[in-house]
Amino acid sequence: MTAAIGSAQHAPTPREALLVLSKGNHTLAIVDPATLKVVATMPSGDDPHEVACDDQGKVAYITNYGTGRGGYNTLTVADLVGQKPLPSIDLGALHGPHGIWFAAGKVYFTAEVNKVIGRYDPAAQKVDWVMGTGQNITHMIKVTPDGTRIFTSNILSGSVSLMENFTQEGMKATRFSPGANDWRVTSLVVGEPTEEYEGFDVSPDWKELWTASPRGNVAVVDTASKKLLQVLDAKVIGANRVKFTPDGKYVLVSSLANQTGGNIVVFDAATRKEVKRIAAGTGAGGIVVEPDGLRAYVSCSRDGYVAVIDLKTLTMAGKIDAGRTPDGLTWMVRR
Repeated sequence: MTAAIGSAQHAPTPREALLVLSKGNHTLAIVDPATLKVVATMPSGDDPHEVACDDQGKVAYITNYGTGRGGYNTLTVADLVGQKPLPSIDLGALHGPHGIWFAAGKVYFTAEVNKVIGRYDPAAQKVDWVMGTGQNITHMIKVTPDGTRIFTSNILSGSVSLMENFTQEGMKATRFSPGANDWRVTSLVVGEPTEEYEGFDVSPDWKELWTASPRGNVAVVDTASKKLLQVLDAKVIGANRVKFTPDGKYVLVSSLANQTGGNIVVFDAATRKEVKRIAAGTGAGGIVVEPDGLRAYVSCSRDGYVAVIDLKTLTMAGKIDAGRTPDGLTWMVRR
């Protein structure tokens, strides 16, 4: 029996918090993990999809996607300490921002309409770098802490892209290798023709990338060799998001459709075998895991709540009301 968690407004932002986007309310909620209550909400801008926060835990950046509207071109910005909106970021010609990640002091985001990755510099207050992927609907993104490796999933291309900045200090520049910002991009098709891959995650040691298809397939890629290692059958319809636990032991795959036995599939990362299925409502999407690995939080958009998953027992332990149609999630730590 799970308990529904109520909401309380306008308490101070805790040092660690869960951030939840509500598509229905167009809000960003700050949730206290100690009480599982909403302590504040702020405007998220139109059509919010994904959220990231800076490495100080003070500012959140939200992609305003623009589904079916040709793609918006803004990032909404929120002050997590003062609990107030900040001026939004105009991305100019870059439209359809979706995936977002903060690394090495910069905000990285996908711009699906343009088939590129953009990077925003908060200090300079401008987009300072753009790189094309050549792939259709470059959707989600993850970046190493030093900003030298970037990973994306590309829905309609059925591929993942692995990007490396291989420039080394002192390397001689040539007309083919200018030196300062040299990247190698490898895009690897991981599914059958017309098979779409959307959500993904990279293992804590950055050695494997797992990505999920709505057909229920989960592709495992070796990030060093950039080769497809295996395709797993998760036996679900509508597989949507993928998340490793911080210790690298488990991989959680969520499904947007109601499944027999549960819509969150837990895999053993080492054996790549299914461990358990967790029932968390009629559908599940975005996933975030606490840094201590004790709990996961999963957006159940159709049900209107965020499911709390106990990772010791692999059971659903509660629900958080963070607004209608919850979707993008991230974890904040203030330093």
